[in-house]
Amino acid sequence: MAFQRDDSGAPESFDLDSLTVSDRLRLFNFTQRDDDVAYLWVLRAMNVLRGVHQLQVHPDDVARALNELALAHDEVPSAADLNLRAMLDNLSADNEQVLYRVEDAARCGNLAAYRNRQSVYQFTEIGYRVYRAVEEVIGSRVQDANLSRLVFADILADFRALAAANRDGDRDGVYRKLARLDNVLEDMTQRAARFYLTLNDVARTTDISPETFLRYKHTLLAHMSEFTAELERYAPRLAEAVHEVEDSGVETLLERAAAVDERPMMRPAARLEDWRRRWIGLRQWFLTEGAGETKAAQLQGATRTAISGVIALLRQVTESRRGGVSRTTQLRHLAAWAAGAPGEQAANALVSAAFDLRSVRHLSGAHDDDDQISPRTTWWDAPGVEVSISLFRHGKRPAPGGPQPVRTSRGAHARLRQKQLADRAADREAATDLLDHGTHGRVLNAAETRAVLKLLTRALQARTIVAGRLRSGTGSSDVLTLRLVPSERGSQLRTETGTLHLPGFTLEIKPHGAIRRRRTETP
Repeated sequence: MAFQRDDSGAPESFDLDSLTVSDRLRLFNFTQRDDDVAYLWVLRAMNVLRGVHQLQVHPDDVARALNELALAHDEVPSAADLNLRAMLDNLSADNEQVLYRVEDAARCGNLAAYRNRQSVYQFTEIGYRVYRAVEEVIGSRVQDANLSRLVFADILADFRALAAANRDGDRDGVYRKLARLDNVLEDMTQRAARFYLTLNDVARTTDISPETFLRYKHTLLAHMSEFTAELERYAPRLAEAVHEVEDSGVETLLERAAAVDERPMMRPAARLEDWRRRWIGLRQWFLTEGAGETKAAQLQGATRTAISGVIALLRQVTESRRGGVSRTTQLRHLAAWAAGAPGEQAANALVSAAFDLRSVRHLSGAHDDDDQISPRTTWWDAPGVEVSISLFRHGKRPAPGGPQPVRTSRGAHARLRQKQLADRAADREAATDLLDHGTHGRVLNAAETRAVLKLLTRALQARTIVAGRLRSGTGSSDVLTLRLVPSERGSQLRTETGTLHLPGFTLEIKPHGAIRRRRTETP
């Protein structure tokens, strides 16, 4: 299940070209350096200076900020041990551009200072977002995942206030309420995605630490149940509030929000289109067009599915603990057996058999006559093979020599091609006969039987199983489509070699694709 903010169905980053995406991914290069932690602390020091509105900083300013951070954190590297100027230059290089470097002539008080480079550095806009993204990943915690059920009352109040502000002509109020609704629903989408990812992590790690899951199972189930109950209670009232906003005039509302929008680098038409896209995203949360589901209904369904999954996981963990056999107990028993082994060789053999450990073969070769050596002979007892000098000294196999001339069998290929064309023509003729005369009530010849069995195999491979029962299945060729239709009486296919029984199903045959259109257009 996916929740998108706009009506296009894809994030805005999908529209960027490959060169732009590659350039922005290179902004994360500092995380791949050998001293990546030191680079992170340098950026943290620059962020501290940015917090006191010192945007352009000198390496000496960064050193002082690092010394202040070292007073509160033991992991901060010493500024004296770092080449801050080189690190800042790397972050401002063309291949990274996390920082922007300028020369500050105001720092040159004498000729010696003028001759020395006086560079100052500041975050680029995208570079600062890269730093914040890294900090968010490092500081993320599983315990923060949650579904906010208290936000629905605020959303309902904001929708009603938005409709009232639009009717009163309050442009500032329209802008504030619409922006707040957009931010709240986007936060709800992110919370839901993070929560379900956390549930998947819990499901994967339960076998290792079931005590943690059993400790919080009741709280987790209560949290999801309260959220889905609150969403079900507010969903009709929120849909009514959206209708109320639309009755007040959506176009007027969007024009007022775009007029108050204070983004100077966007043209008025672009701002209006952006707010229209946001309103469509808001509307899709609680209203739908056609037979689709609202995003609120999708979120509610996903929560119910997650509750079922947690209950099933709880049953699995409880049964495994009741029986006393789990991965944890198995590893503990294996460790006890290895510790109680009579010798080190026996312990190594036990662990190797348990984990299927084998010795690494860095160098190998084939014997000239494999038939003389039994496949049961161990590697130690088998006779040696000759190894080339280049493979032994340099690890490279000898060159195979010049390429041999390619031997072609055009006559055999032509005969195979003719046979394939003849078989295909026979299959098409048999399929046409099946369309004209059907499958039931007559005896199928060998070609027709072969065509029906091929399509039946495809239908069974593409079958749909619901509640352990086969519901439907379809197999198609370029001539006809065969469909399995459930039937209590079942059906039989009589062929030249016997009778094929289909209990619970009948076969339905229809023309496929261009054949159907061709038959429809024929007068």
